[in-house]
Amino acid sequence: MKKSNIKCPYCGSPAQLRPASAIGKTGAGDSMKRFYVCARYPFCDSYVQAHRKSGLPMGSLANKELRRKRYEAHLALARLWQRGYMSKADAYRWLQTQMGILEADAHIGKFTEYRCDETIRLCDGFLRKAA
Repeated sequence: MKKSNIKCPYCGSPAQLRPASAIGKTGAGDSMKRFYVCARYPFCDSYVQAHRKSGLPMGSLANKELRRKRYEAHLALARLWQRGYMSKADAYRWLQTQMGILEADAHIGKFTEYRCDETIRLCDGFLRKAA
């Protein structure tokens, strides 16, 4: 996804690169973060963090519900390496194989709600079998 011409998937408005404070993020470390934010924010609550070095979006714009799902999917996948079952890289390769997706598509920041739910289901299933 290129920096320029990013559109909101919910309302079609352009996204603008803004500081974290534009969306109310004022915690420790937030002052250096930037986000692609829907031009209609806060009426359209869609945004995604920008990579600190490249400035590129770290996924697709997401509303509050999708951001929550992505957070939960990250937590579910992290349990696989935090509990010592596999490395972080191996966990992402495992997920890619389980979902039948390409490496380029195996980034939770790009996932839909369905793929987030599937990630959580797969990870929970793995942990149940491993226990």
